[in-house]
Formats: sequence, structure tokens, C-alpha cells
Amino acid sequence: MPTILLIRHGENEYVKKGRLAGRLPGIHLNEKGQAQAELLGKSLASMSLTAVYSSPLERTVETAKPIAKAHKLKVIKRNGLLELDVGKWEDKTLKQLSRLNLWKVVQQSPSLARFPEGETFAEAQQRIITELQTLTAKHKPKDIIVCVGHSDMIKLAVAYYLGLPLDMFQRLLVQPGSISTVHITKTHTRLINLNNIPHAPA
Repeated sequence: MPTILLIRHGENEYVKKGRLAGRLPGIHLNEKGQAQAELLGKSLASMSLTAVYSSPLERTVETAKPIAKAHKLKVIKRNGLLELDVGKWEDKTLKQLSRLNLWKVVQQSPSLARFPEGETFAEAQQRIITELQTLTAKHKPKDIIVCVGHSDMIKLAVAYYLGLPLDMFQRLLVQPGSISTVHITKTHTRLINLNNIPHAPA
């Protein structure tokens, strides 16, 4: 099984202003996010990447493009990498949401939470793991693939591969423009790094 680079998209105005984007269309990288995407492309240029997959949302595709371009690859959109379905919480500010009783459940006992008209965290975790297993089955053991996605989805995947209970996944940190690397074999999984943020050359 290959090595997977789980990359969170770069910054956008929703991230910057503390607003929950969910699956809303039309949300693009801001200037800082574009710089993060370009830096990811440069920092991974020397690696031998086999494929670049992305959630189909604009902010993830825009992050994936510089990486794919550096390797003369196409960005392959995968619905399985989509953001968590937060239902009616889309477009709400974190300040607004923090006043709701469900907010405490989401933060402290996420295994019990279902977003209004959206997914549970357990459903989202099953979705991302099924997708990653499907993708890894397409590749050779020494391949390195990129999956550009979203913070909670990456944290849910890492928690699964580490054997962490679902209620502990919120303890993980995955920032915009970061890389978390997982190596999967038939017998074991290893987390190589978490929330690795490339830095521009001095």
C-alpha cells in the first residue's frame, strides 16, 4: 500500500473570519491561501508523486493544482474527500455556533453528535476511510499519493489509523496548508508526521 499525503486546503476568508464553510460552493483561497498552495507545490516538487486527488470544492482544487502542475499530473476530484456535511450549520460563525448546546457535544463527545440535516462524525469517518482504502488499492506499495481535503476529515482519518477513540479526534491539529503523512501496509499503519507546515526558503 502507498504513502498518503493528507493535505488541508489553504486559507480562505471563511477560515480567516471564523465562519463554517461546510460544502458551500464558490469559496476560493484568499491571497494567503494561494501563497500556501504555491509553497506546497514547491516543497513537494522533488518528491515522486504518483497521483493528486482532491475534494471537488474550489478551495481544495485550487490547493491541489500547484502540486499537480509541478509533477505534470491532473487533479482528480473525489467526492469521498468532500468536507464534513454540517447541514444547517453551513455559513454560520463559530461565535454563533458556540452558543448552541450541540457545540459542546461536537467538541467534547463528537461520537454522539449529528449536524442538523447533516452527517455524524462516525459516518464521515467511515466515508473518508472507505475512500482512502479505495484509492490506496489503486496504487503500488512504493507510490506516494496526495489527497487534498479538509481539517476534520483529515483528523478523522488520522484518528482512525492511530486507533484513537472518535471522541479524542478533536485533540488533533490540522492547520491550513499543512501536510499529514500516513504510510499504510497490509499489516500496519504508521503516522509519519502530523500538521507539517512547509516554510519558504530563507
